[in-house]
Amino acid sequence: MVKSIVVKLGGSVLKDVAAIADAANWVKKLIDNGYGVVVVVSALKGVTDELVDTVKNLSKNPDPTLMDEILAMGERTSVRLFTLALREHGVNALFIDPSDDRWPIITTDKHLDAEPIYEETKKKIEEKIMPLISEGVIPVICGFVGITTDGKITTLGRGGSDTTAVLIGSCLNAEEIVLVKDVPGIFSVDPDIVEDAKILSELDFKEVQALVRGGSKIIHTKALRYLGQNLKLRIASLKELLSNGGTVIRGYEPDIEVYSPTIKITMTTIIGNQLDGAAAFEKLLNKLKERGLKIMAITSEEHSLVLYIEEKNGIIADIHSTLVSNNIGKAISFYEDLSMLVISGRMLETSPGIIYRVTKPLAESGINVYGLLTISSSIRLILSSRDIDRAKKMLIEELKKEATI
Repeated sequence: MVKSIVVKLGGSVLKDVAAIADAANWVKKLIDNGYGVVVVVSALKGVTDELVDTVKNLSKNPDPTLMDEILAMGERTSVRLFTLALREHGVNALFIDPSDDRWPIITTDKHLDAEPIYEETKKKIEEKIMPLISEGVIPVICGFVGITTDGKITTLGRGGSDTTAVLIGSCLNAEEIVLVKDVPGIFSVDPDIVEDAKILSELDFKEVQALVRGGSKIIHTKALRYLGQNLKLRIASLKELLSNGGTVIRGYEPDIEVYSPTIKITMTTIIGNQLDGAAAFEKLLNKLKERGLKIMAITSEEHSLVLYIEEKNGIIADIHSTLVSNNIGKAISFYEDLSMLVISGRMLETSPGIIYRVTKPLAESGINVYGLLTISSSIRLILSSRDIDRAKKMLIEELKKEATI
């Protein structure tokens, strides 16, 4: 089968006729190098904003279904224009929009922020898009847009065109997914703020996920969900791509994963009136560092601090001498022989009531939860070590009902 590359062209790239022609010329070079290319296009620069402003000026409370129809017109126009540009370069290009029987992106009916239905989309791509690639046709597909199972137009929310591209790449098992933007890649920090910001040539999936959670807008978490085990994602400007530059993202997150790190944990609660100061944290962290101990998690409330730390002989005495003896804390209490159970995966963010589904069977089985921490696509439970294997088996069975472990 022909090796496939999915190329997404952002609106900032399609800013004028010259830019569209340059992008079409680059895609032609990929085709000449023997690749089967699928092109995903955003609306031309500024078009979506203009549509949103026009709607706001006409209606204070627009119907979301009609709003999706209007917003989709930006991509439905650009897909035709880019197909025209490719044909001018002698490319056998075919635009595909939601009115086409070949349309592949099937979604839920949550208008303005729909979720792709992966299996339905994969089936459509295998039946309708793969044969086109095999025949040497270049499909040009609207980004950001989907349709429901009953044919209503939806949009995918912020970063929707990136989501479309990664989703299609996943379903095709593409060799590479390329997101063409107006930036040369992912920087070490915002280059508008720090002069010596550097372009990162490669990042692991979890590193990118951490940056996104911390405020980076280079790619949306919804797009990251569809990165599979063998997929390579590249983010770059057209100029960087000519020299095979930009930032490559490798790695992925499974749908749902349940595991327990081997480290035993001591949960220590410290009370005191000065625990919210930097001095308390510094003294405590230095002491733990001296002992070579790992901090698994920290939570705090007014006048109390809870540490989940690696279990080790004498650590309670060390914490007591560091904090209580220095009048930073008043008293401490602790539980020993605890373990952490981690539930992680890209599907957690789209699973309503996941905390309830995780804690309910534990409560019904009399398993006490000593701590519960959530970070985006992961849930961390602190349980007694004697309960960890039973809890793990129980939660795998519960979560298997809707996802693959």
